[in-house]
This record gives sequence, structure tokens and C-alpha cells, in this order.
Amino acid sequence: MIDSKASSSTPPGTPSGTPSGTLRIRTGGPESVPDLLALLDGAVAWLVGRGRTGQWGDQPFSTTPARVEQIEGYGREPFLVRLAVDDEGRTVGACVLSEQRGKYIPAVDEPELFVRLLVTDRTRKGAGIGAALIADAVEETRRRGIGLLRVDCYAGGDRELVAQYRALGFTETESFEVEQPNGVWPGQVLAIRL
Repeated sequence: MIDSKASSSTPPGTPSGTPSGTLRIRTGGPESVPDLLALLDGAVAWLVGRGRTGQWGDQPFSTTPARVEQIEGYGREPFLVRLAVDDEGRTVGACVLSEQRGKYIPAVDEPELFVRLLVTDRTRKGAGIGAALIADAVEETRRRGIGLLRVDCYAGGDRELVAQYRALGFTETESFEVEQPNGVWPGQVLAIRL
């Protein structure tokens, strides 16, 4: 779940959709797992409330042992957890980065940084939290001397999530499908070249 709407008080020169003033991006780790799970549970509830269960299903991440294990893994190397924290110290978004792509993602013949997870607090929808986390991911990609940032996302339904990533500066590259017990999960890979 991402946000791409700009704050009306965005200073000149700030990437579109980046909130100004009250958001801090910091590095997380194993201690961040409860916050990640809470954000994901909130996102699933938000999606379910809109009849959009194709992306992550209808069950909270925190009640599914395999998903909890996956998120716990994000708290360790080789993953980098970046958290968006509001002025009251609450985690309102998270982005997990890695130089390793997911197992269903087509390979590339160059170094890359991959967004393995991007999730924001749905009560803050439209606040630019997702845009701020992606801007941070672009800077981390540059800092590492890498020229490619990629992400994959759910491409089903009306492809709204794909459109949101395009609004954040990504370009569609290849699509893929993952066979699941309840049918095929359509995915889309997108990239930003630096």
C-alpha cells in the first residue's frame, strides 16, 4: 500500500508526494517486526473493507505463521528496513530494501536494489508517506552506487497499485504470474533507472 498524493505544504524542490516537516525516516531492524506486522494488518483490513482481497487475501499477516516468519526475516541481513515515523514517534510506514530480488522476479544482469515491501498506515492515506519512503529508497540506491531500483506489485483488479508506482516515478518492465492455491496472482515489475 502506498501513497502518492502530495501535501499542500510541500516545499519547492521536494519530490512529489513527499510530506514536509513532521515525518522522519530511520533505520529499523528486528525490533521493528511488530510495527511492520501492525502496518500490514491494517493494510489487509483496509483492502478487505474495499472488497480487494486479491493482493494479500483477507487474513491478517500477524495470524499467519508463514507471513510472520517472512516479516521476521526482513529484520535481519541482507534486508534494510526503513521506517517512516511521525512527530509523535509512531511508525506510519515502512520500506524493506534488499540487493536480492524475490524468488518469482525475473533476474537482471546488473546490480540492483529491490523494494521487497512498502506499506503505509491507511489512516494516513494521501499524506505522502509512501512517496517519502520511495524517495529515501532512491537515495539509498544512489548511496550504494547502484543504477537500478526495482519493485514488484499486485497487478490484478484495475491495476491501481501499478498506477500508484508509476506516479512515484517507476516504469513498468515485465509482468509475471504466481500459481497459488486459490488461483493465479498477477504481478508487475517496475523500475527506476538512476
